[in-house]
Formats: sequence, structure tokens, C-alpha cells
Amino acid sequence: MSVKTPVAQGIRPVQARLLMRYRRDALRFNGWGLRAQTFDLHGRDAEVWRFVEDALGVSTLPRTPPKDLDAVRLPGVELRDEVVGELRAITDEHRVKTDAYERAFHAVGKSYFDLVRIRSGEITEAPDAVIYPESHDEVLQILAYCAEQRVAVVPFGGGSSVVGGVEARKDGGQAGVLTLDTTRMHRLLDLDEKSLTATFEAGIYGPELEEILGARGYTLGHFPQSFEFSTLGGWIAARGAGQQSNRYGGAAKQLVAARVATPKGEWKTKPFPASAAGPDLNQVIAGSEGALGVITEATVKIHEQAEARDFVSFLFRDWESGSEAVRAITQAELPVSTLRLSDVAETHFYGQFKAVLKPSKAQDLALSALGKVGFDAPCVLMVGFEGPASIVRMSWRHAFAIATRRGGLFVGRGPGNSWYENRFSMPYFRDPLLDHGVGIDTLETSTTWANVPRLYGAVRGAILGAITDGGHRGQVLAHISHTYLSGTSLYFTFLFSRDLDDEIGQWRRIKEAASRAISENGGTISHHHGVGVDHADWLPAEKGELGMTVLTATKAALDPEGIMNPGKLIA
Repeated sequence: MSVKTPVAQGIRPVQARLLMRYRRDALRFNGWGLRAQTFDLHGRDAEVWRFVEDALGVSTLPRTPPKDLDAVRLPGVELRDEVVGELRAITDEHRVKTDAYERAFHAVGKSYFDLVRIRSGEITEAPDAVIYPESHDEVLQILAYCAEQRVAVVPFGGGSSVVGGVEARKDGGQAGVLTLDTTRMHRLLDLDEKSLTATFEAGIYGPELEEILGARGYTLGHFPQSFEFSTLGGWIAARGAGQQSNRYGGAAKQLVAARVATPKGEWKTKPFPASAAGPDLNQVIAGSEGALGVITEATVKIHEQAEARDFVSFLFRDWESGSEAVRAITQAELPVSTLRLSDVAETHFYGQFKAVLKPSKAQDLALSALGKVGFDAPCVLMVGFEGPASIVRMSWRHAFAIATRRGGLFVGRGPGNSWYENRFSMPYFRDPLLDHGVGIDTLETSTTWANVPRLYGAVRGAILGAITDGGHRGQVLAHISHTYLSGTSLYFTFLFSRDLDDEIGQWRRIKEAASRAISENGGTISHHHGVGVDHADWLPAEKGELGMTVLTATKAALDPEGIMNPGKLIA
């Protein structure tokens, strides 16, 4: 159990240092994260790639490196010079970018579909220009001018969308595409320590936000896997969920008030703790995905930094008993921060991967001993606690009792602490996988506890079937990571040998099969990734005809010219 202490650091040095870190030329345009950072294979490259070959049932992995920027074919610029000049007059000449790197960086997000295209050098849509406003008023001016000129506007924070949420699309008849990058808007505007709320400009990145709050002893508690490279506005716009959402809630729950720039003017909600004055419009803003306007400022709930933190792990003989333990812990309403149950496939894959990276005779002996007592194909559950030390101890005792009553075997703090320390590094492994002909993608959903077995089986089977029907081999891994009294999320990761002759077609078949299985078996099309382009066709089945009419009418009221993020959310 560890005790956190506040970060003794001023606000301005933090902002200056992190602003330099997130310079666009310091980040990969065709992969994850910082160009200077890679996934550490601990000098065991050959062993790692043999492990991947065995996991996918292939004899060799092809080399499939990405093309350099100068080999990427970007579409021609369609915006007239006069329009670019007027945009520069609103900001300044240095905050409107038209160079190839900025256009490529802002063309797509970070999904497998996005990266396959940009790594191949085949980008059919890219912004004509990228603009960096520094205030709410500048955003209002930009949107008003773009509506007048019929220029599509794509809001862009960290660009970490994995559902096509930041694709540089325009509708027919529009004069071009402008990507509006919010990351120059990253100030703390207000900190109300009595009410425990903070107001930030919405382009602030996760680490900057947490360091500013941490310097004063607070946290937002929103830590998605994209934390290092995603922004507050993006979290809200996509209704994101952090890895400790069981304690701190998702982005929609954390939102207290918002300021939104729309083509029709300013839309602002007030920071009431609760209100019965009609529908909660914060919940229209949350999940709006830039289709209604640009979230420029947000007031969010904050928390005192936890006195204590603890991560413990249990093994279960099967997925069913593990998921029942997770349900029981959740419905006991213990103040846990994290509940993460990996299925047999995920437990095995990552266990073997860790053994390849860092061989351990002690670990081999432990696995052999576990196999002799019925844990030869287990599921691992990690349970995290944060808060006052006395509450953490109480929660741990109750969770231990619930887990062991359902067949759980306590295996210590090592697995949970290892996951916590490395949770933001795993996305860096995707790029070397793509360099070796391996496809990897994720999708997620949620459902009621009663429906978990049906949905889990249907989606897992659909993904694996779509991979193997194409004559390829793959792995489908799954876990529970966000739980509620009535149900849970299900998160799937799938790896497959790529069809290098039809990569996009292969991905579309897998995605279609998985989405259909979700829609037909009682799941939502997204728990926390959002709708974007990829899920837009599935939204009407979930919202219904009248529900879509409400969404369409709302967009028409705020964006009558249809310039805001075309093709996203509302197809």
C-alpha cells in the first residue's frame, strides 16, 4: 500500500514543459505517441517475434514498415487562398498551418483502419488547413466564418479517436476542410476548492491537467489508456471512461458545466450540482463528438488526492466464476477504483508475453504449481482501491472475502502493480506489430449482468469467425474493466495475420461481424470509444427513429449549415 503526496511544482513551468512535449512534430503522424519513445523489448526481439508467430500460427512474419512522410500522397488543397488569409486574420499567420506534416498528422485518428491507410501512404481525405485558436472567442469567430463560407470544421484535441472521430471529411458542396486543433487552449481558469470543481480550457492534455491539479493536492481521476495523448474536451465529447472509473466516474459523470462554441453562437451550461429544470443539457454536450460545436471550456468535479492506493490480484478457474465475483464486488457497493477481469485468452496471452520479455524460473514454477490445483487455464482479476487508508483496508477485506467465496485464489500485489506501472506503455507495442504484418484492433460494448454470457460469446465468436473465414489466424482477448450495479463493459482486443492484398476489406469484414453481433445480442455499439464514422450506421438501431430525429433536430438548430464534423455521430 502506498501513500501519495502532492506534487510540489508551480503551474507555469508545468504548462511550458508540456506544451513543448506536445509539439506536433514531436509526435508520430502515423503511429502512437512520442517519436522519441518506443516499446522496450528488453533486447529479446527475436524471442518476442517467435512468440507472436506461434500465437498467430504462422511460420514467419513479413516486414511491413510505414512509408515516410514524403511518400504519403495527400489530396490537393481545396481551400481558396482568400479563405486561408481570412482565417489567419482571425488568429495570426503562424497559427494556420498548411504544411504536409500538419495535414498528415490531422488527417485521421489512431484506429487500425486509420493507421493502415496512413502507413501505406494512401490518404484520400486530409484537412486543407489546420488552425490553432487560443480562446473561446477565436473559436466563435472561426465557426461563424466557416459557416458563411461553407467550410467543414473538424474539432481535434489529441487525435486519439479509434472510431474515425477526427477524420478530415466534408460533405458535398462544402468548400474544404479545416481541422480546428484545440491544444493551444490549455489553461486552468478557476479552482473552487470549497465546491471541489475546476474549470479548464478543453484542449488541455491529461498529464498537464493532472500535474496542475496535483500541485495543489487534487486529481480529476480520469486515466484512459490514451491519457498521455488525449484532452479533456475529447474525453467529454466521446463520453470517455478512465481505468479508475469505478471510483471517479466517466467523463460524462465528471462534467459539471461546459462552454461550447457553435456556428450559431455560444452555448453555456451552469455549474449546478443537480437540477430538475428540464433535461440535463450537459448530457447532450457529452457524447456530441464535435458534431454540434467545439467544447472550449469545461468545469469538472475534482477529488483530493488519495491517501492510499492498493492493487491486489486473484486467479479464477474460469471466466464465469470470475465475472460472478466482479458482479458481487460491484453490487456490494465497495468503494473500489478498478475492477479488471481478463478472460482465459487474455490472461494466457499477456502472461506468456511477460514471460518472454522477462523470463523467470520462479514464475515458471508457480505456474506449474497452479496447474496442479486446477488453475491451468485461469482468469486473472485485478482489484484497485484508492482513498483514505482506513477505507482502503476495509474495502480490501470485503473484496477478499467475496472473491475467495467464489473460488478466487489470492496471488498478491505483483500483477496489479505491474499493470498500473505499465498501463500507458502498451499502445506503443502496436507500431512494431504493424511493422511485422500483424493487425491489432480493439472494440468495446456494455450490457446487463444477466446478458454478459450471451454477448461475450457472440462477439468473441463473431470476431474469430471473421478472421478465420478469410483464411487467417488470430487471437481474441477480452476483459471487463468498467462495472455498474446493473451491468458491465466488455472490451475486446484482437490480433490477426494481415491480408496484405486486402487489408481494409479484411478489417471491414471483422468490424461488421463484431458490430452486428453487438447490435443483435443486447450490447451498446460503444461503451466509451464513441460513434465517429465507424459506428454511425449502427446508431439508429440503438436510438430508434424518434431518437435520431431528436439528434438531427438538435444539430440543425446549432449547426444549420452542417459544417461541424461531417459524417460523425449522425451519418
